[in-house]
Amino acid sequence: MDMGLKGKRALVCASSKGLGLGCARALAAEGVDLIMNARGAEALEASANAIRDEFGVHVVTVAQDVSTPEGQAALIEAAQGVDILVNNAGGPPPGMWTDWDRDDFLAALDANMLTPITLIKALVPTMMDRGWGRVVNITSQSVKAPIAVLGLSNSARAGLTGYVAGTSRQVAGSGVTINNLLPGIHATDRAVSLDTAVSSQQGISMDEAKANRCASIPAGRYGTAEEFGATCAFLCSQHAGFIVGQNVLLDGGGVNATM
Repeated sequence: MDMGLKGKRALVCASSKGLGLGCARALAAEGVDLIMNARGAEALEASANAIRDEFGVHVVTVAQDVSTPEGQAALIEAAQGVDILVNNAGGPPPGMWTDWDRDDFLAALDANMLTPITLIKALVPTMMDRGWGRVVNITSQSVKAPIAVLGLSNSARAGLTGYVAGTSRQVAGSGVTINNLLPGIHATDRAVSLDTAVSSQQGISMDEAKANRCASIPAGRYGTAEEFGATCAFLCSQHAGFIVGQNVLLDGGGVNATM
């Protein structure tokens, strides 16, 4: 199926590894030129070089922390005129409600709510002027079914979801869609971090922690970055122009809900 993306340009945040890299690779496979971002320059360049070699697309790298004003300014400058924006940032650490204070919440909001809003405000207007654009925000299944130990993530990502619900409907008439991808557990460093915490708290091995989590997922496994990226590429495609303000779960059936 032709996605109609060849020759488009995309900014993919936090894309040196994990779900961000899965999205970058899937877009590159469709002929999309990339601006890739991550904090670590070495891992970012390695991933960018692999994409250049495999897919032959043009890749610009911006090694910056996207949650900082300096990082945002550098990304916005590099990404002027992009057709696609994929917002992504690592989630805040797990813990209990008694662990977090004001500064913890402000850091979570900066990374997982205010940063994507800043990039949307900076890059969507030119998409609207051209009459075509796609924004995909990588959030979490926790906006559908809150996860107790991820209270910081629950709060910040739910705030972004509310912002997108209204904003997406204001820009859709200009040919720009904004949607959210809600990952459950995927085989990434984030899963390793969560399983490590469970292993430590419960005094069990990492293999046991992973097996217990897999048993709670109807699909019986963790998702992959490749299938996540493929869904992102579809939401960015010419076929997804009538999908507006939606929250698409990729969780293996983990969230038990009718809607």
